[in-house]
Amino acid sequence: MREILRTNDPVLLSFVEALLADAGIAYGVLDAHTASVEGSILAIPRRVVVDADDVAQAQALVDDATRVPPA
Repeated sequence: MREILRTNDPVLLSFVEALLADAGIAYGVLDAHTASVEGSILAIPRRVVVDADDVAQAQALVDDATRVPPA
């Protein structure tokens, strides 16, 4: 498993989970329980991981979906 995203943003995390699920890419979210135990201070980021074989495709999906277009 390889990390493709580390974030404290619950909206971004949910969005990335939906992208990966729609693409049929198996993923895991690490530190979700630890982060929820610490409360709402967002000190511990959650990490999204995918299988090593899916890293390129998953990273491309995340990069394309989160890229900010030039003004």
